[in-house]
Amino acid sequence: MAVELIQIDRILKKIFLLVCFTFITVFAFSQWTWQNPLPQGNYLYSVSFTNANTGYAAGGAGTIMKTIDAGSHWITVPSGTSNLLSSIYFANADIGYTVGSNGTILKTFNGGTNWTALSSGITSWLMSVYFIDDNTGYTVGLNGSIFKSINGGINWTPQTSGTTTWLMSVFFTDANTGYAVGDSGIILKTVNGGTNWSSIPSGTTNALLSVRFINANTGYIVGNTGYILKTSDGGTNWTLLTSGTTNCLYAVYFTDVNTGYAMGEYGTLVKTSDGGITWTVTSCGINYLFRSAFFTDSNTGYVAGDAGQMLKTSDGGSNWTPLSNGTRNYFNSIHFPDVNTGYAVGDSGAILKTINKGENWTVISGGAAYVLHSVYFTDTTTGYAVGSNGTILKTTNGGTNWITQSSGTTKYLSSVFFTDFNTGYVVGDGGTILKTTDGGTNWNSIASPVQYFLSSVYFPDVNTGYAVETIGFILKTTNAGADWTVLSIGAYTPIISICFTDVNTGYVTSVNGIVYKTINGGIHWDTLSTGTSSSLQSVQFINTDTGYVAGDWGTILKTTNAGVSWTLLNSGTTYNLFSVYFTDANTGYAAGDYGTILNTKNGGGFPVGLSDASYKSGTLKIYPNPSSKTIYIETSSTTATCRQLLIINTSGQHLITRQITTLKTQLDISTLPQGVYFVRLTSDKSVATGKFIKQ
Repeated sequence: MAVELIQIDRILKKIFLLVCFTFITVFAFSQWTWQNPLPQGNYLYSVSFTNANTGYAAGGAGTIMKTIDAGSHWITVPSGTSNLLSSIYFANADIGYTVGSNGTILKTFNGGTNWTALSSGITSWLMSVYFIDDNTGYTVGLNGSIFKSINGGINWTPQTSGTTTWLMSVFFTDANTGYAVGDSGIILKTVNGGTNWSSIPSGTTNALLSVRFINANTGYIVGNTGYILKTSDGGTNWTLLTSGTTNCLYAVYFTDVNTGYAMGEYGTLVKTSDGGITWTVTSCGINYLFRSAFFTDSNTGYVAGDAGQMLKTSDGGSNWTPLSNGTRNYFNSIHFPDVNTGYAVGDSGAILKTINKGENWTVISGGAAYVLHSVYFTDTTTGYAVGSNGTILKTTNGGTNWITQSSGTTKYLSSVFFTDFNTGYVVGDGGTILKTTDGGTNWNSIASPVQYFLSSVYFPDVNTGYAVETIGFILKTTNAGADWTVLSIGAYTPIISICFTDVNTGYVTSVNGIVYKTINGGIHWDTLSTGTSSSLQSVQFINTDTGYVAGDWGTILKTTNAGVSWTLLNSGTTYNLFSVYFTDANTGYAAGDYGTILNTKNGGGFPVGLSDASYKSGTLKIYPNPSSKTIYIETSSTTATCRQLLIINTSGQHLITRQITTLKTQLDISTLPQGVYFVRLTSDKSVATGKFIKQ
């Protein structure tokens, strides 16, 4: 019965995705898609519904999600940005706005199918957006910034707030009367559409994080240490209410004059049925921070928060049902013994297994509560996992059962690698090197020339092996681990992961965004620039030329020329990624923070800023091409009059941004370095791309 229900649910999901796909005419889905947790795991900062069935959520790494069936299923809608989105608001069923870091303001004209970046001229972090009609709206954020638009976001005018503190939330009760709240207990009010803002005493210096009014006079503010403030006279006076919690509250929502909800950190949910006089703490069973709430009627509500967590209530908050699933354990290592079967291991002894290329991941128990840092399978049934406190686990039945093996140490073990079914190596803290020649029945300690942390081990053949020592040294053996010599990369910098394509050619990653390469067995190492400063946690090459690196802040890099150049790929997350693994030229996986498991089916996709659909469209006419000074860009599309023009290099960096209104544009490219560049022209209705060569 359970299997049948799962199959039915998967069919429904496919139907939902097919329906939604008919709306998505511009962008393809991200080149890396979420496999755990689902529907995705990025932080969600804001949730909003336009009717009982249609809703949106926005959050980290440019995430925008949409549901058309009251939250039962969600799809990720391409936003065109990787900036964090703090707030989403719809003026009507079609027109919506979302704002976020780096002054990001996006607008949709078609119910979230396409999003267009507005040229706001704002660079500060925007925390909240509110529109009182299709054209008139406000956004607030860093350093007391308040901006107003009266033409649907085309132009934004800064307003004088009188403060330099962060403003976290904005709300208007009519065309003239609005409120903004933020750090240090700041409450601002305008009665003339933002021309003037006056400060109102709040009685606290706590951060105030959300403001909402249920009518012209009655409003609520929530904030730090469980603060809930209420006004009954249009904000002239505010009364501190007893919330029943000291946890920080991030959002407040009232369905009528008496019934309201507030939510925040550690899964805190509180409810009042008497206009805030008393509040009852409700347990939702999830210990994550909730940042936003929205109710579509008196009984039906949604909350969204960290690690992609979403909940729904259909009975006025008495019970809450998770709308997302999957574990949120941190995963440190992922390994596939064949194209279908894979394993991921992480903190608290977490082990996940898939037998269908990650379409489904199943939690299996290894019997250990320690951190598991590395996993390696010699075939689909026999595998090993190692971690803290000297833990070595072995399975011979595909992970159904795991046996704890005697490692002879309590040191942290960081990496495991096998050269054949019986012969394997483990390295770890204190220069620990262990070897087995009988499939793990016995592990023997090998004398190490170093006493520091060994973070990674790799054998390109049965005799030749390398291990990474985190302060910048490489250990090498040419006799199957009997002896090890110390090699230097030529720099005193922490290095993390190692991979070789043959006995002489290898790569190691570092904490400063540099990849080091050797072509002579580690005697000399060249410094390879990757264009990032992120800590690079994992490296894998699938052949002599093509390799991948994963690291902090969602970094995934790809090379197709043996490390000469690296392209930053759009991973779709800013979480730290600790492991990358490809089973073939197209299919790859990355794992990391908050249970993150990502999958690509097209070799990692295209550079940051491009999607499959836009990369392939090629409907722009660009001439002369090649050119050294000037190019002309023409589009035949007449479906929109306002478009954003982007010039993007092969690393995904946006070098030139223009707002244009004509079908033909002249562009000066004389300052660009020689090379290949991509052009992307987007509007609310279409996208067109092309490329040119700068001579």
